[in-house]
Amino acid sequence: MTSVGRVRSEAGAAWRSFLRRRTAVFFTFFFPVILILIFAVLVQTNPGSGGSGGLFSKPAAYYLPGYLAVVVLFTPLSRVGSSVSRHRESNRFEKLATTPLTRSEWLFAHTLVNVVIIGLAGIIILALMALVTNAGVSFGALPLVAVFIALAVGLFCGLGALLGSFAGSADGVIAASNAIALPLLFLSDTFVTPDLLPSWFQPVMNLSPLTYFARGVRILTYSGGSSGGDLVVLAVLAVAFFLAGAYAIPETD
Repeated sequence: MTSVGRVRSEAGAAWRSFLRRRTAVFFTFFFPVILILIFAVLVQTNPGSGGSGGLFSKPAAYYLPGYLAVVVLFTPLSRVGSSVSRHRESNRFEKLATTPLTRSEWLFAHTLVNVVIIGLAGIIILALMALVTNAGVSFGALPLVAVFIALAVGLFCGLGALLGSFAGSADGVIAASNAIALPLLFLSDTFVTPDLLPSWFQPVMNLSPLTYFARGVRILTYSGGSSGGDLVVLAVLAVAFFLAGAYAIPETD
């Protein structure tokens, strides 16, 4: 079997495993929908304050990267991290070591599945935002938005693999992923605008990979301008985290 065949086979198994976990399917697709209904419809935005009136003081389209960041961040961290942890606990990596499937191929297959899953969730988010807030996105921006999503998913799949490789249990993976994801979500230029944070902390936001995803998508869908710099940084980080995650996956445990 070729490398493509091995990746396709593992990806098919991972996809079927995802569909069998109905709770995972529900939260992947409907959790961001719930957030949009709460914050974009019930709370709503208040652009009349000039963007300086606190949280959700900007137009609805400004927060689209934040809603996308929810699934881009949480889903890969928890799914890949938990998968690696379960494989370790059941000694499945030891069995996989006897097959031609490499660790990078295994992670790449699971990354592809997550890209598809989060891509579908992203379509739902974009459609719902256009429907309930009139925050439409031009079709010309969608290909680059898809590239940003794919790179961010690859990055956080790599980080999830690192968590799953070093955490002591599946519960430890969930705890670690939440401890990482929650601060990143709100301190990465997603929902909380930089002007609401202390001036000394604003440069720290540039240390978050999610910042480059959020800024790049916001440029494409809201503010306009060149997103090339954010795309390059995100791509470099995605490759680095993917390689680190693939290297950390144990052959035996």
